[in-house]
Amino acid sequence: MQTPTRFRSAGIDDRQVAELIGIARGLLADGSLNDSEIQYLRKWLVASEGVTNNPLLVDITNRVEDVLADGIVTPEERSELTKMLDDLCNNDFEIGEALKPGNLPLCAPAPDLYFSGERYCFTGTFSFGQRKDCEQIVKDLGATTGSLTKKTTVLVVGDYATESWAQSSFGRKIEKAVAMRSSGVPIYIVAEKHWRSALDL
Repeated sequence: MQTPTRFRSAGIDDRQVAELIGIARGLLADGSLNDSEIQYLRKWLVASEGVTNNPLLVDITNRVEDVLADGIVTPEERSELTKMLDDLCNNDFEIGEALKPGNLPLCAPAPDLYFSGERYCFTGTFSFGQRKDCEQIVKDLGATTGSLTKKTTVLVVGDYATESWAQSSFGRKIEKAVAMRSSGVPIYIVAEKHWRSALDL
């Protein structure tokens, strides 16, 4: 079984990511994004290979390349790119800030995890790679994946988020899982780090 190319045991380079957030905030400080600023952003992304490998930022990199491919930045493209950068600066999670287990309703002690015959659901943002990578690796090990239902046996919460997870979009899924668990549904809620350790890659 091959390890997904996005697997990064060292995690995200916090310094580079923090720098990108700072750059994005600076570019948007005057409320507009001009062509020279977009060109600067592209040069920084190209020079920062560690950042462009981050699944959270690869979409921005690809979009910048698409926008500049024909040499013309349309109003629609400028607006879309502005929104992407704004989301980066003001999202529900802060990139590079690892989840602190004590701030989440994780199972304690962390349970032994198995794959064959189990049903996994993934929520949040993952060091391992994109969600599809996480789903594929457990499928290769005999599990099934899908949305959060009473058939779900394990909910895996991605490494990157803030302490305000309860107000985030993926926080709704965590709350639902907690309610299911409280009502007697046999579901485990585990951190990505624990899940990765069970993969034994």
